[in-house]
Amino acid sequence: MLTISVLGCGYLGVTHAAGMAELGHQVIGIDIDSDKISALTDGRVPFFEPGLDELISRNLAAGRLRFTTSFEEAAPADVHFVCVGTPQRSDASAADLSHLYNAVERLAPSLAEECLVVGKSTVPVGTAAHLTEMLRVLVPDAEKVSVAWNPEFLREGTAVADTLRPDRLVLGVADIAAEKVLREVYAPLIEAGVPVVVADLPTAEVIKTAANSFMATKISFINAIAEFCDASGADVTVVAEALGRDPRIGDQFLKAGLGFGGGCISKDIRAFQARAHDLGVGHALAFLAEVDAVNLRCRDRVVELLRKQCGGGFTGRRVAVLGAAFKPNTDDIRDSPALHVAELISREDGEAAVYDPQAMGNARRAFPHLTYATSPLDAVRGADAVALLTDWQEFATIDPLVLGKEVRSRNVVDARHLLNAEEWRRAGWHYLAPGRPMLQG
Repeated sequence: MLTISVLGCGYLGVTHAAGMAELGHQVIGIDIDSDKISALTDGRVPFFEPGLDELISRNLAAGRLRFTTSFEEAAPADVHFVCVGTPQRSDASAADLSHLYNAVERLAPSLAEECLVVGKSTVPVGTAAHLTEMLRVLVPDAEKVSVAWNPEFLREGTAVADTLRPDRLVLGVADIAAEKVLREVYAPLIEAGVPVVVADLPTAEVIKTAANSFMATKISFINAIAEFCDASGADVTVVAEALGRDPRIGDQFLKAGLGFGGGCISKDIRAFQARAHDLGVGHALAFLAEVDAVNLRCRDRVVELLRKQCGGGFTGRRVAVLGAAFKPNTDDIRDSPALHVAELISREDGEAAVYDPQAMGNARRAFPHLTYATSPLDAVRGADAVALLTDWQEFATIDPLVLGKEVRSRNVVDARHLLNAEEWRRAGWHYLAPGRPMLQG
């Protein structure tokens, strides 16, 4: 087994560090945030991800995992995984790579042994080549250090399974020696039959951004069809079901509603377009601008449905917002469509009463002016409309008759197509959903 360091203890880094320890490696996680490191050392995960706290606790106890703020302690490792964030720049659509370069700059002067520096962060093509040049300047014995790229494909809510039972491993390498090391890292997974794709460095970088762009395109496609269904009288859920049964298309990411959010897909498709412009082929990815626009329109369309249910405006109206996380099984509110809708209601002098099973703390800190409820029943009490905006399973099982006793008016917008429309209508609710105009009578 190898000694591995993981630079960056955010969502990706913590999950990857715990996963590598579970595979039997000796792992050290590094972050400059001392409070975060202290919490992780005590086995406390600073975000919600099902199963991750148990994985970390087990490997801390086994002595295979530890955390530190010292880059010098990480230097002797055989492999260094760079897992820092690459957010969108504040002044442009391109990715901000400052965290990645800063982490490598802090590690590089201490590197004295032969090792492999492996990027896992999502980056524009060409980043690995630039990192290679950086290390040649910064590392005293530069020929001992090689660069590889091993993009991550984690989904929040299923990240532990995605780490320990991935659907593929992409090994972006510049030579056979780097490939051999990465095959050692992932030996238990490869032996279990996980497919391996070996690529050069730029190809590995493009694979991740292409994957996220395709998912975004598929989601926006069905939401564009939902807009057309609203205009034409068709039912988008039936359209999606029929399309999903076509093996050339498949049913994943083919669910209309409020669109995508989170800290990855939106910023990645924008960075992909920016890099295409840099390379002189901006026209090739121009369609991604419309993918982005369709996604943002989903939020405005849901607000319009709610406005309709509230008599044309939100002033003096209370809307119960069920959901704050950008998707279920996480407490991540980055670019949350649910909170975007809640904020738009608030800006129009409405009261948005928010409830989420896991994301309440994060939502309160980011949007302190919104109203926060202690339960779904508390959120809907006295509401003029109910907006189901994050598809937590607990919302799917809510009894419409019970909720109906608490609201001021039985209006619901099912922005995630989670509820049984006929059941809610039989319970006296005015049910609306994007792409289902036949239910809007």
